Amino acid sequence: MTSNSDSPNLKNLLLIFTRNPELGKCKTRLAAKVGDAIALEIYSFLLDHTHAITKEVKAAKQVLYSEEIWENDIWENSHYHKNLQQGQDLGERMLKAFQEGFEAKYKNIIIIGSDMYDLTSKDLNTAFKELENSKFVIGPAEDGGYYLLGMSTINKSIFKNKAWGTDTVLEETLNDLKNENVTLLKIKNDVDHFEDIQHIEAFQPFLKNIKI
Repeated sequence: MTSNSDSPNLKNLLLIFTRNPELGKCKTRLAAKVGDAIALEIYSFLLDHTHAITKEVKAAKQVLYSEEIWENDIWENSHYHKNLQQGQDLGERMLKAFQEGFEAKYKNIIIIGSDMYDLTSKDLNTAFKELENSKFVIGPAEDGGYYLLGMSTINKSIFKNKAWGTDTVLEETLNDLKNENVTLLKIKNDVDHFEDIQHIEAFQPFLKNIKI
């Protein structure tokens, strides 16, 4: 990855982890209730939202695909560098992405997923601003994980010995960082289960034929 860290607006790097939007391969826990087709529609909707909120963020941006790089999709090559996630589990994949970012001389790096309807451009810019004074910034999720992780220095321990996708991830991560300078953002809801979107107006068109 080419470093753009000499530019005052591009000393920051935003990493976006995404699954390739394919039928039966995304939002499987949500699909258990709404079916594979609707789960794919919802995930595509969330991808569009993530694209919209990240496009104007003042940072270099990299999209990291789960399966294969898609050249002709919503992520324009003019705005997003594209790469593959590398590693056996989520921790390894995130660590690898952070390491490559710091090797490319970026100062502050933030990672997010691509399924956060509650996330805004302002939240991302705020997180980068917090990294000017804190070594770490975390966005806690309601389910006990986190929706955003940022750092200005690498810490390998937070990527190891975690049961990813469970309600212990945030607590264990904060324990790893108990002697560090950490800023916590507002708690937000990510989209994994039907109950996460059941009462949100934006998702009602997708759910109109779902029996509760």
